[in-house]
Amino acid sequence: MLELKHIKKYFYVGDSVTKALDDVSVSFRTKEFVAILGPSGSGKTTMLNGIGGLDIYDSGDLVIKGKSTKDFSESDWDAYRNNSVGFIFQSYNIIGHLSILDNVEMGMTLSGVDNTEKKEKAIKALERVGLGPHMDKKPNQLSGGQMQRVAIARAIANDPEILLCDEPTGALDTETSVQIMELIKELSKERLVIMVTHNPDLAKQYANRIIEFADGKIQHDSNPYQEDLSDDKFDLKKTKMTFWTALKLSFTNIKTKKARTFLTAFASSIGIISIAIVLALSSGFQTQIDKTQSNTLAQFPITISQIASNQTAPPSNKDKKTSKSDKVTAKKSEADKATHVNKINKKYMNYVDNIDPKLSKTITYTYSTGMNLLREVNGKVKTVKFSNTDSNANSASAMSSAMATSTGVGSSVYPGGKSGQNFLKKHYKVISGSLPTSANDIILIVDKDNSTNVNALKNLGFSVKDGQKLNFDKLVGTQVKVVSNNNYYQKLPTGNFVPNSADSSMYNNSSNKTLKVSGILRVKSSSSENILASGVAYSDQLTKNIIQQNENSDIVTAQKASKSNVITGETVDATTKTGLVSYLGASKTPSSIMIYPNTFNNKDKVLNYLDKYNKGKSKANKVIYTDLAGSVSNLTGGLMDAITYVLIAFAGISLVTSMIMISIITYTSVLERTKEIGILKALGARKKDITRVFDAETTILGVASGVLGVVIAWLATFPINAVLKSMTDLSNVAQLNPIHALILIIVSTILTVLGGHIPARMAAKKDAATALRSE
Repeated sequence: MLELKHIKKYFYVGDSVTKALDDVSVSFRTKEFVAILGPSGSGKTTMLNGIGGLDIYDSGDLVIKGKSTKDFSESDWDAYRNNSVGFIFQSYNIIGHLSILDNVEMGMTLSGVDNTEKKEKAIKALERVGLGPHMDKKPNQLSGGQMQRVAIARAIANDPEILLCDEPTGALDTETSVQIMELIKELSKERLVIMVTHNPDLAKQYANRIIEFADGKIQHDSNPYQEDLSDDKFDLKKTKMTFWTALKLSFTNIKTKKARTFLTAFASSIGIISIAIVLALSSGFQTQIDKTQSNTLAQFPITISQIASNQTAPPSNKDKKTSKSDKVTAKKSEADKATHVNKINKKYMNYVDNIDPKLSKTITYTYSTGMNLLREVNGKVKTVKFSNTDSNANSASAMSSAMATSTGVGSSVYPGGKSGQNFLKKHYKVISGSLPTSANDIILIVDKDNSTNVNALKNLGFSVKDGQKLNFDKLVGTQVKVVSNNNYYQKLPTGNFVPNSADSSMYNNSSNKTLKVSGILRVKSSSSENILASGVAYSDQLTKNIIQQNENSDIVTAQKASKSNVITGETVDATTKTGLVSYLGASKTPSSIMIYPNTFNNKDKVLNYLDKYNKGKSKANKVIYTDLAGSVSNLTGGLMDAITYVLIAFAGISLVTSMIMISIITYTSVLERTKEIGILKALGARKKDITRVFDAETTILGVASGVLGVVIAWLATFPINAVLKSMTDLSNVAQLNPIHALILIIVSTILTVLGGHIPARMAAKKDAATALRSE
């Protein structure tokens, strides 16, 4: 069954050598009760540990059923202890935080025995040692004799072939000792039992073979045996502890230290709390910034005009040298050189229309088409116009109008259709009347103080002075007629055209379109001011309808065929002629296109989309856009992210501190559970199983600290929001994103496991025999 061949085991301390086992050779029968007698320090316990695979011999060989162990790996020794050996220790070595049943099941758990069979065997073993009624108790509820019975039940539960007993009655009273020895003697009828003792009376009374040991050698063997097995009949079943078992073992241990576990989890969660609050505030502030930027961005749409400038910076005179020539050089100005004529054709307009709606749902087209407008004021028909320009047409007003066309700021045109409705709802509040529902509805835009451009009202036919107040009902419902070119202009015998008299006949013509002021809209916030200029605003669909009505009119046909202005008779060049045709309503090419990105960050994606159109095209065929918000985007877009990263970096220091603390706490736990490590190794646990136990413990702590940190941070958002509301009038700024919360729990778990892994590896490397001797 078992044979030791010339086994040597020496211990070295400095220059001194202790020969614990000095050339020991002995064989054991399959079923016998062997007592090894000897004084303290004789080497008998070292021999027992060597047979059990706890102390590996220096030289010689241990043969089990004809199988040499010379080439055994660590995992082979672990499997051997689990499959073939059961240990009964003097100090019981029961894991205190497990129940009696769990202690007995542990060896079988490592063997991979299924739960049902494992429980049946454990119960059977406990009943055999007389502990059936006590199996659900904790070890601290048992007497010494009962504890030793648990150790015996654990040793025999997995049905080992060898039972090793190290002073099994050393810590028991006489009566209990007799009971335990009778039980062990009974077990020797089924297997090999080897007991180490220094009590000769005990050995003679119960053992059927006594080996006397001294100075690392066998002095006498009362019933020697010679092993004659030559065939290898030994089979090893490798052990394995699942992570779930490791979690259960660690969880039961943690439950015995609830206060310390909570304090540890709380201390570890401080870094998570800090980062979670930073992310919650960052997320909330980013939402506020996005909202403000979205409103602000609407003032600065991406604008594509027929005439654009590609000059990004004023030219430098630094490199210019003083000329000594007596001639004048004719030269284009830098401004003229920078002027670029965009070829806005049908293909490009279709390209713009195909922008992803996720990037932009609002696109406005403005046209340089004139409108033939009439309004009846106090019974008299007057020509009117939609304009904020002073009737004196000073240069400042003209410049403002030109700026609105080229940049899209202060325009009077909003997009048609549903997108126009959403655009107006987003930035304006109806204070009288209603939102426009058709292209023939026009609106009056007022600022936050209900003021509007006085010139807009004057040009609409109202007799009004600066500062004068008007009732809403005087403005809402105002009607204006749009007259077609054929009704508005008459052709003279000379071939020229002149406007007809603005009278009731022209005003009441059935072909006229009737426009109506549907409502007065006020900006919702100061950031929305100047999106549309205060005054009359209308849909770009209205302009498209007028172009459709006038594109084949008589005056347009005549102007296209003539080289002179058909109204004034003045000769014009090609550029001026194109402008006249466009004004008269014959051009479907917009004077400008304004694209409003849905969010501030989407602006760059819209620009990338527009840049793709220019790829591979010559400079003349490229379409240049104006982006007034570009500089703001570059500065503000990453500002919140930068602040967040800096704050997280500072908060991350506490995470590192938590990681170090977990390492210390895990190391402390390793020291506290050294004996448990020895017990697990004696039961056949591998190094990786021991590591797994402590990794499982740190996993539980990591999840607990992560969840605790997230919960505390979430609760902290309520008072933080209350304080910010009172200080800044911003609501619900701190908002903890559930995804951020989940990521933080995962990060907490990973860092905690990493912090505890080194102590866990240290635990796995502990010598089993040394660990068992610790207190």
